[in-house]
Amino acid sequence: MRHRLERLRERTNGYTVTPHQYEWTAYVALGALTLIVLTGAAVRLTGSGLGCPTWPKCYGNVYPPLNTHAVIEFSNRLITVPVSLAAGLAWLFALRRRPYRRDLVWLGALLPLGVIGQAVLGGFTVRGALDYGWVMGHFALSMLLLLAAVVLAWRASHEPEELPVAGSTDRTLVLSVRGLTVLGAITIFAGTAATAAGPHAGGSPGQKINRLDFDGRGTMDFVIHRHAEIAFVFSVAAVVIWWLARRRSADAVIRRSLTVLCVLVALQGAVGLDQYETHLPTELVWVHVGLACGAWLAALWATCAAGRLEPRGSRISADRRLKGDLGARTPVKFPGN
Repeated sequence: MRHRLERLRERTNGYTVTPHQYEWTAYVALGALTLIVLTGAAVRLTGSGLGCPTWPKCYGNVYPPLNTHAVIEFSNRLITVPVSLAAGLAWLFALRRRPYRRDLVWLGALLPLGVIGQAVLGGFTVRGALDYGWVMGHFALSMLLLLAAVVLAWRASHEPEELPVAGSTDRTLVLSVRGLTVLGAITIFAGTAATAAGPHAGGSPGQKINRLDFDGRGTMDFVIHRHAEIAFVFSVAAVVIWWLARRRSADAVIRRSLTVLCVLVALQGAVGLDQYETHLPTELVWVHVGLACGAWLAALWATCAAGRLEPRGSRISADRRLKGDLGARTPVKFPGN
């Protein structure tokens, strides 16, 4: 038995992860964290937020009773298990990746820590009877987790020397893309406030939920209109920066990401207008959340592709990169050729 344990330990210690394998791990973690955002939104929009009023058990049991709201809410809790595994592997595999990269280890560690934070915050949300503050914080943490997962996936798919560095001529574009992402985050936060003031607070009919309310019946109308105004500014900014990226012949990844963002924002506007005219039907609100999640990912991906800023006046590294590119393209001539 001791020899078997020693052999197992040797195999574990000797196991390494290739860069390609780790890249796939990072993408799986990103997909899992995106999925649980959508399932969490489904729980809220179906009024199943208090389907299991106790946490971590459901009505004091390890399994839910046979009613729709309890099953939906408990199913979302179960999805946390594979999501936690994916997040945990993103960190553990970073430790075993060869060549070892410290940046991936630190970024990978944020994912399981964030999932643990989400579980704890979810418990407080249930025990707080879906108070709007807990619910908004829960969704905000989900967006931050997606931010960490996108950065991890981007860096895992590039070696350090391949990561883009914007030259001084691209500073306007890089800063514009970063500002667009910040504006996108503000738009999403305003959207969570609109949901918190609206009819989809997460509880089923008859359950008293503390909704966002600072102006009586006028609160929802006020918040929805402010959200629409911010979203309009975000849409115009996205189109302008998309045009700027094409005019400056930016990297293809930046242009594609901004194109996807503009398409998703246009769909968001159409869905948002429709759901306002039809008095916020559940299905359209869920589509709205899904499109918002996709737009957030596209904005983050464009920001990663834009690269980090290079200090003004830093020409040495730019000259080196230029010489490196020319050297790679110029054939080597040998004597006698």
